[in-house]
Amino acid sequence: QERLVESGGGLVQAGGSMSLSCAASGRSFSGYTRGWFRQAPGKEREFVAAITWTGGVTSYADSVKGRFTMSSDNAKNTVYLQMNSLKSEDTAVYYCAVLIQGRWGSWGQGTQVTVSS
Repeated sequence: QERLVESGGGLVQAGGSMSLSCAASGRSFSGYTRGWFRQAPGKEREFVAAITWTGGVTSYADSVKGRFTMSSDNAKNTVYLQMNSLKSEDTAVYYCAVLIQGRWGSWGQGTQVTVSS
């Protein structure tokens, strides 16, 4: 069964950096756009970033533009999210997902990122 596994979360001070990884197992998700989302306590899950399979196109939420960078290593079936200049409002559970037939799915279990101010 295919699944995505996020890793790399933890506690960081405001202004610091953190890198998240999302590895796929069970299937390669070859050809699919991958994305990162996050959900803060009491809020709905929101889009953070996405990258096409070729890595040629990436998109970001306005709130993270210029601070976060998404990349991929298709040989490892893994995507990454480099987060710099972190703010307290970046505190959330971060999830990765795959865009299949116009819908995001195959959600991972999430990884907690906590930014202390």
